[in-house]
Amino acid sequence: MNEDPRRAIPRTDVALAAPEFTEATKRLGRTTVRAAVTAAQERARRGEIHPGEVIEAAAATLPVRTSSLTPVLNATGVVIHTNIGRAPLSPSAVAAVVDAAGYVDVEMDLATGGRSRRGAGALAALREAVPDAGDALVVNNGAAALVLATTALASGKEVIVSRGEMIEIGDGFRLPDLISSTGARLREVGTTNRTHPRDYLEAIGPDTGCILKAHPSNFRVDGFTTSVGHEELRGAMRPDGSPVPLVADIGSGLLAPDPLLPDEPDASTALRQGASIVTASGDKLLGGPQAGILLGDADVVTALRRHPLARALRVDKLTIAALEATVRAPATPVATALHTSADELRPRAEQLAAALGREVVGVDGRVGGGGAPGVPLLGWAVEVPADVVERLRTPPADVPVVLARVDDGRGLIDLRCVPADRDGDVATAVRIALGDADAPHPAQEDSGGIRGAELPGRPS
Repeated sequence: MNEDPRRAIPRTDVALAAPEFTEATKRLGRTTVRAAVTAAQERARRGEIHPGEVIEAAAATLPVRTSSLTPVLNATGVVIHTNIGRAPLSPSAVAAVVDAAGYVDVEMDLATGGRSRRGAGALAALREAVPDAGDALVVNNGAAALVLATTALASGKEVIVSRGEMIEIGDGFRLPDLISSTGARLREVGTTNRTHPRDYLEAIGPDTGCILKAHPSNFRVDGFTTSVGHEELRGAMRPDGSPVPLVADIGSGLLAPDPLLPDEPDASTALRQGASIVTASGDKLLGGPQAGILLGDADVVTALRRHPLARALRVDKLTIAALEATVRAPATPVATALHTSADELRPRAEQLAAALGREVVGVDGRVGGGGAPGVPLLGWAVEVPADVVERLRTPPADVPVVLARVDDGRGLIDLRCVPADRDGDVATAVRIALGDADAPHPAQEDSGGIRGAELPGRPS
């Protein structure tokens, strides 16, 4: 009788001792490697692979990365794309995160050995970047910053807000629900399209905790409209003569004005116009890690810092490190992508198109993340069949994932947010998605350009 070939399947302990798994076990952990071996053994029992192929098959299924998160190349033309992590960190921020991954003096004064203020360097960087701020505080996201401000200033009291700013943003997030969760009562004033200074001032009473001015993000009302600026609410007083704090939620996180985005609010201007506290996100226009930034009057920031909720919302050392490096960096990937002109993008698009045998078309990119919704970012893209966009999201294991977009039935590869030294990777991914059997392996690509096709000279 013939011996059952399944008896040749290596035992789990024998397979795990194979040299192929030595480094993988250190990198991924024994549990992950064992699961891959077990799955390969089961395939051998079902006759799908030869017993002698178990180790090779198991090694082939091990994840390349230690996290389930997959890096993507953003070829959508949307700079701050929430679904792929919003702002990519600058090289200096990435280096700062690596430095902070071990033991660091996050709350220690090395000179004295005593405890110091948490994240003092990041807070100092924010104050230097926004001199109008008396102090700064960082929490874990923009919503948390607003929650902390309204909780500390108005829990059990009223928050006065215009009906035109009672917005809902992504994923069903509603401003009224957020404020109500803090224990504050909403006092709505004005109408959806028109609110006047007197609407706010007439609503102020003994129970007023604060006035909230919320940036409407990607919601706009055009036509017969009137809104109230921060300067018009400066110095508002309760009946007893005490000042009413003005909370300005600017959303996207500009620290100073940007000529490219003239209608986008910024922290410096809001504070000069009379805001007591400004709340903003760190991972949008600022171009840093997810964080909620609070800037404003020193006494107000102190009150927020001392509130018990501040402890629950504080950020970790990695965020602190990345935020400080972002604020101090001369430029971020977000700023670079925003300010790259159509003339700068066109040569890259034409070079990619030539490598693929495709056409270049004019497109409008977007800021994204709720920022500057009415501002188009003029540029150029390579047109491909719409079904290629889906294949770019699910390429073979050794090919980078490229996220493109479909517009009016056509696929578009927009290089605005792709680092120039990754254009070759985009070309390889697209050629494979197009079914080019001769497309080179990514390892064959020159990191500084696109290979595999005769390319025209770059236009002036």
